[in-house]
Amino acid sequence: MAKRDYYDVLGVSKGASDAEIKKAYRKKAIQFHPDKNPDDKDAETKFKEAAEAYEVLSNPDKKARYDQFGHQAFENGGGFGGGGMNMEDIFSQFGDIFGSAFGGGGFSGFGGGGGQRRVKGSNLRIRVKLTLEEIANGVEKRIKVKRKIQAPGTTYKTCSTCHGTGQVTRIANTILGRMQTSSPCNVCGGAGEIIDKKPSDADAQGLKAVEETVSIKIPAGVVDGMQLKVSGKGNDAPGNGISGDLLVAIQEVEHEKLQREGDNLHYDLYVSYPEAVLGASKEIDTVTGKVRIKIEPGVQSGKILRLRGKGIPSINGYGKGDLLVHVNVWTPKTLNKQQREFFETMLNDEHFEPKPESSDKSFFEKVKDMFS
Repeated sequence: MAKRDYYDVLGVSKGASDAEIKKAYRKKAIQFHPDKNPDDKDAETKFKEAAEAYEVLSNPDKKARYDQFGHQAFENGGGFGGGGMNMEDIFSQFGDIFGSAFGGGGFSGFGGGGGQRRVKGSNLRIRVKLTLEEIANGVEKRIKVKRKIQAPGTTYKTCSTCHGTGQVTRIANTILGRMQTSSPCNVCGGAGEIIDKKPSDADAQGLKAVEETVSIKIPAGVVDGMQLKVSGKGNDAPGNGISGDLLVAIQEVEHEKLQREGDNLHYDLYVSYPEAVLGASKEIDTVTGKVRIKIEPGVQSGKILRLRGKGIPSINGYGKGDLLVHVNVWTPKTLNKQQREFFETMLNDEHFEPKPESSDKSFFEKVKDMFS
């Protein structure tokens, strides 16, 4: 099923402010909260849908990518981006947004802990270099990642401070009366558990560093600087917490002969003077291999040949860009005696007189065509 537009999910316009987006999410989250809709699968789906929309639209970088590329900016089958949120993700990341709507921040339907929140492990960040060919065709990369996992043999026990709830409740007397507030336990960090025993090679949180090979499916059409997410491949969290994410930044490797401009590619083709006069067949590079193109007799330097569909696929799935071949006639800088005599006799020949036709566009017209 196709995903709904995130702005439609929250019921806000594309120009909504951060405050309006937060207010709209809180309204939707309270409306479809599991505590208000027990055993209602449709409400649970809408609750997760609203949280996913808020995760993207509340983050300036993710919002900018979504506005430009839509859902495709976060989807590749490997759990990238804003998708795939579960209840643990939602409550651990956005629990504070509900305020006191559900008993001072507690969530009875979360993790079976009567207010307990599950700690999330820290995220990891890596940079992956991609060639234009890999970007054009999509690629699966196997990357070695150093991450922390729960050390075998580590055991946990219930936190004696919060008694396993992960929350500490405080009551204060104010001019408005007695006020009750809840906050994460500062001893267990909200996990509800603390380390009981751990092996000697584990750190203070019961974690140890390992090297793992992670498979990353990268969709065609990604752009330099785009960040993808592999859920659950960051560092583990202590106890019953959930793993962090692996954030993958895309770095585009410069191509030797092709230059990228959005989904279009540019190629500088140099032809000799005889080839320009007589015509020629030339082989050029594309992201899918070499192709042969025909140069018509009398081609002018600066002519642009457009090879449709030979560019980069749109990450939104809207087809492919084009390959623009810029023809450059190479004028020889040195001539032998016989060559010089030939061209001297051609100085006043009418066939060598410049005679631009209406089809020979100016430089500015060519630039305009490139962006049309």
